[in-house]
Amino acid sequence: MAGEAWSRTPRLRRGGTGSKMYYIYILRSRKDNKHYIGYTNNLERRLQDHARGKSASVRHRSPFELVYKEQHLSKEEAVRRERQIKSYKGGEAFKNLISNSSVPIV
Repeated sequence: MAGEAWSRTPRLRRGGTGSKMYYIYILRSRKDNKHYIGYTNNLERRLQDHARGKSASVRHRSPFELVYKEQHLSKEEAVRRERQIKSYKGGEAFKNLISNSSVPIV
């Protein structure tokens, strides 16, 4: 029966290990060609926030283009990677990172 099959389907636990992914992302301003680096647990929502001007620190630099993204299993890992990328922003490592990226449209 359909009810029996449904009851056997495993449920995902909220708040458990691995239940949430984190993303590092790099945006390029189409207005001034400068980059913004951030992390989030909901990339689609965060990109919409940037597009709608909900991020006051970069509102004046929109529109943006997503040029790079990475996926991480924990917030701590994502924050560590964000700091690493920010540490070489503008240098050769940063240029190589975004030039070797093939980011699909989100």
